[in-house]
Amino acid sequence: MVVAARQTAGRGRAGRAWESPAGNFCGSALLRPRVPAGQGGWFALLAGLALIEVLDPALPAPGAVMLKWPNDLMAGAAKLAGILLDATIENGMITAMIVGVGVNLAEAPPVPGRVTTSLAALGGAMTPEALAPAFCARLDHWLDVLASGAAPLRAAWMCRAHPEGTAITVDGGRRSGIYAGLDDDGALLLREGDRVTALRGGDVALI
Repeated sequence: MVVAARQTAGRGRAGRAWESPAGNFCGSALLRPRVPAGQGGWFALLAGLALIEVLDPALPAPGAVMLKWPNDLMAGAAKLAGILLDATIENGMITAMIVGVGVNLAEAPPVPGRVTTSLAALGGAMTPEALAPAFCARLDHWLDVLASGAAPLRAAWMCRAHPEGTAITVDGGRRSGIYAGLDDDGALLLREGDRVTALRGGDVALI
């Protein structure tokens, strides 16, 4: 894993700017999964799960942070951390993947249109130097689990996410409904009235 002391021109989801001042965490891990491209969505869930397992014990109240599909870490409506994945695909296989991670450990830089928070503001404490090896260890654990099947990963992710029945919007309010869990491929299930749709992409926000 490569870790930077600070970042001034980071790239977030959908091209959003991301800053990480000194004391926060910004790092990238290189994976060589060699799996079919269709399985790439599991790695977003895996990375978020690994990160929340590292940060949750550092908080005074376990469970204060939840996952928002696919891998944002939220304290209520405020974003604590985000993850961005970039993959190289050759002949239908993922040959390399970079897992970029940004965590507001010490302070929460403002993000237009978003509420943000930090681990310190939530009463927790962790250094970037402690986070990096702990995150890599949990990544390794869930990569080993995923190699034998995705069901345990799906179940563990759902236990760390906001509860089923939470109201959500997708893509800036273009769609809205109720979070209904994940399907067997890790896609978000959106309930709109009597219809349930599996979404494999989109910008999800909690209402």
